[in-house]
Amino acid sequence: MKVSIHAAATDLLAAEEAKQPIKPLTVTHPAITVDEAYYIQLEQIRRKVGDGAIIVGKKIGATSKAIQQMFQVDQPDYGHLLDDMMFLDGDTLSLDRYLQPKVEFEIAFVLKKDLKGPNVTILDVLDATDYIVPAIEVIDSRIENWNIKFEDTVADNGSSAGAILGGNPTSLENIDLTNIGMVVYKNGEYFDSAAGAAVMGNPLRAVAWLANSLAKYDVWLKAGEVVLSGALTAAVPAEHNDSFTAEFAHIGSVSVSFKSQNEAGDN
Repeated sequence: MKVSIHAAATDLLAAEEAKQPIKPLTVTHPAITVDEAYYIQLEQIRRKVGDGAIIVGKKIGATSKAIQQMFQVDQPDYGHLLDDMMFLDGDTLSLDRYLQPKVEFEIAFVLKKDLKGPNVTILDVLDATDYIVPAIEVIDSRIENWNIKFEDTVADNGSSAGAILGGNPTSLENIDLTNIGMVVYKNGEYFDSAAGAAVMGNPLRAVAWLANSLAKYDVWLKAGEVVLSGALTAAVPAEHNDSFTAEFAHIGSVSVSFKSQNEAGDN
């Protein structure tokens, strides 16, 4: 049965609103294509913008070989960032906002010029970037038990749920993103570490890939937007009383904590 873009978008939006996950679209609609999945994502964003949300950027996912092998794909995916998904360094977030949240640690680009594919190069990304900062992305799945294939996460807005930006805005001048180091602490203790090369060999390459991939759907990266360039390490479940800090060489650190609704600092 051919997937209905409208119906699938409605189901995912309802799951997000009710905090009740649905079965994978790849189970209910085994023939779903990647193109259909992206149109489902775009339909949800269209409705949210119609209800007053503002697009503030994009996120890139599945940039590592390990994740690509898990999904049996040879390319990353992407999702949209909306204004109500953005938080401040050090914020405490309510777990009640989410269904089954995880966190990822990455480098965020803030643009000063538009980037419109399909022929964007790494040099174009360098020219268009205003500055970079460390970021923690909150990902969440409206699909039961994170039982997702590539088309599921694409349709589900790249499993996007939130972003925390920190550090000091830093120019890309004299910064070697491939070798920039990161150390992650969970609840005050060392947890993980990585370098920028974990993201497609260079986060700049990931942003160029995104700009070129968006062109197929007549979408582009705009001046002022934030681009989350992809996780340096594996996603980590976020649970009650968890706190995370990612410290990056040269560009500073970013932190976030999670609590239940009545203890959290957000609504």
